[in-house]
Amino acid sequence: MPQPDLPAHHILQQAAQWFATMLDEDVSQQDRDQWQAWLNAHPEHQRAWHYVEQVGQRFQQAQQQAGTTGARQIIHDTRSSRITRRTLLGSGLASVATWLIWSQTTLPGTARQLAHTLSADYRTATGEQRQLTLSDGGQLWLNTATAVDISYTDTIRHIKLRDGEILIETAKDALERPFVVTTLQGSLRALGTRFSVQQRDANTQISVYEGAVEINATTGQRLTLQAGEQTSFTASAIAKPHKAQRSRVAWQQGLIVADNISLQELVDELSRYRHGYLAVDASVANLKVMGTYPIDKPDHTLTMLEDALPIRTRRVLPWWVTLEPDH
Repeated sequence: MPQPDLPAHHILQQAAQWFATMLDEDVSQQDRDQWQAWLNAHPEHQRAWHYVEQVGQRFQQAQQQAGTTGARQIIHDTRSSRITRRTLLGSGLASVATWLIWSQTTLPGTARQLAHTLSADYRTATGEQRQLTLSDGGQLWLNTATAVDISYTDTIRHIKLRDGEILIETAKDALERPFVVTTLQGSLRALGTRFSVQQRDANTQISVYEGAVEINATTGQRLTLQAGEQTSFTASAIAKPHKAQRSRVAWQQGLIVADNISLQELVDELSRYRHGYLAVDASVANLKVMGTYPIDKPDHTLTMLEDALPIRTRRVLPWWVTLEPDH
């Protein structure tokens, strides 16, 4: 999940702990009074509480979309021996509590985004990758949580990236139709190429590995990106190109490649492939990480990181996980 402008880490942790407490079937009136006092003590407490609610609601959506068996697996994969009876959610309690959260919390943006994604021609769930063969023989890979529309007419080959990330290998077209990808910030015209495109909240990121791609920002600015270059652009500006990182498309093989990056950077990437909230304490966020990690087993990756770094995984809730110093 994107995490723009969130409350401080320690406040989020307090909110998650209170959330677990309030879901306990043995919660006392004293607990309720203390929670209410904490909630009313500062506006940031209320903002943190609502964010935890949203994460819980989205996790419940993922359970429902996965089906009964998949839901049990999601819970199972995120359990650990550190979770006590007081903080572990039973599936029935979680369902009731999350329904109450949804009924009392307005999430119009989330609902619109979900409807927008579900109406796409092709889509992937969180943690899923998919390969498609296009009608002209080209190849299209969809990364985690991606949605696209595909439209081939007599005059154009068009991919609309609604959300997420794609990798494209274009094919020679007998009709010589242009191959165009559109995003929220503009359009990309492929010039015989292999390239990846990621739709972010405020910009589009593109990396070219073969051939070239012409970028057309919505307001008219243009740039031709050559093989071995990557950049990002908004509707009004295109950033200066720099060297493309081929490790960025390791997801095509089901991997995340960490080449001396910070733990924060790795966790940001890993968060895209798992449900719920995943964060890093600031005191260990800058630790350097190297290695190759499987994206289909994100919680196995967390165990690998615990073995390699002086950190521990703290699970306040099955879907609320933070990496902290191991002391």
